[in-house]
Amino acid sequence: MLNHNEIIQTITMIKDLHLDIRTVTMHISLFDCITDDADRTAQKVYDKLTSKAKNFVSIIDGIQTKYGIPIVNKRLSISPISLIGAASGGYEKIALAMDKAAKELNINFIGGYTAIVQKGMTKQEEEFIHTIPKVLSETDVVCSSVNVGSTKAGINMDAVRLMGEIIKETAEKTKDKNCIGCAKLVVFANAVEDNPFMAGSFNGISEGDCVINVGISGPGVVKAAIERIKGEDCSVLSETIKNTAFKISRMGELVGREAAKQLNAEFGIIDLSLAPTPEVGDSVGEVLEEMGLSSVGAHGTTACLAMLNDAVKKGGSMASSRVGGLSGAFIPVSEDIGMIRAVKSGALGIDKLEAMTSVCSVGLDMIAIPGSTSAKTISAIIADEAAIGVINGKTTAVRVIPVIGKEEGEVEFGGLLGRASIMNIGNGNADAFIDRGGHIPAPIHSYRN
Repeated sequence: MLNHNEIIQTITMIKDLHLDIRTVTMHISLFDCITDDADRTAQKVYDKLTSKAKNFVSIIDGIQTKYGIPIVNKRLSISPISLIGAASGGYEKIALAMDKAAKELNINFIGGYTAIVQKGMTKQEEEFIHTIPKVLSETDVVCSSVNVGSTKAGINMDAVRLMGEIIKETAEKTKDKNCIGCAKLVVFANAVEDNPFMAGSFNGISEGDCVINVGISGPGVVKAAIERIKGEDCSVLSETIKNTAFKISRMGELVGREAAKQLNAEFGIIDLSLAPTPEVGDSVGEVLEEMGLSSVGAHGTTACLAMLNDAVKKGGSMASSRVGGLSGAFIPVSEDIGMIRAVKSGALGIDKLEAMTSVCSVGLDMIAIPGSTSAKTISAIIADEAAIGVINGKTTAVRVIPVIGKEEGEVEFGGLLGRASIMNIGNGNADAFIDRGGHIPAPIHSYRN
């Protein structure tokens, strides 16, 4: 039960420190929509989405008004379409049905145009992956993801090689919009089944028919808490972050349970990830600098991020027994004003970002790279991140945007996606390695049963 002081603190967090619920995401199973006819499958997908989620936005808006808690995004997440459409084909028709339903429901994004291929690809799954560029260029709110590795299965290097080509093709097909199709496409290792955040959200095969998952935020709140303990040692710093995450998580659980009750759905998880925006004062990069860095990217950045991630998870776990998703701290370059500033000044490069991904949520996220970057180099970037995830038993991902026609400067995506400086990725290549294809075996610690 929240006491009087906690209520006052929460009001202050909302009013002055950019605290919000970043997303309430309704996860919907579509396995009962499978047919052997593409048009019929697409229609059943449309019908189920518009039926299950018909009151979703109005109910979430009502909760926002009732509690005075800003809820930024309302999203849908569905079963991997590579599975739903395997019997019928016609994946593009299903994607158009997804897009149409989401727009009618006033949904920000719909995730689940997804394939899970960490060990191998069926003919249908490979066919599905080849449709991704066309789908992302012809829809507005559909998001896509592909899982190419896991600690249990190793890394499917044939899928890694293919995804480099798919990202390049997606960039070409959306080059008139700053290659924004790539901002709606992410490549994972160890993808989780209950992630409420885009572009990687999908409803896992072990999930229920209709589940509410909540993604919270709060970098500004954490930064303000750290500002009050200048000069204190790392034990106090960690405890302060943990206590702040506890308060944020309590708010997320309140919203999630209320939404699930009103929507006659199951309450799934709260994702504790600190999700930044391009707004000043709402930056994970600025949190790291307040911890004691002259700039994100300086030596010590990885240690600060590791402490932040761990303390956030500990605080959230104290507040709720329903912690899941990715949970930690996102470091998307284009969506975080502190990260953008560090990249522009030259303090933060892609090599340091890669090191940081070994201790934080997800991976190389929303990074603009030169448009001339080859598909094989993109595949090599994916392989590196997948290796970090597979060896360390954590989720990692790559969401890069090769900006066609640009080699340097900035690119504007708009909204929550913000803007990004195009990052130099070096001159070497791993073309011969990517050409090998095949499969990188799972690490020895995967053999535990």
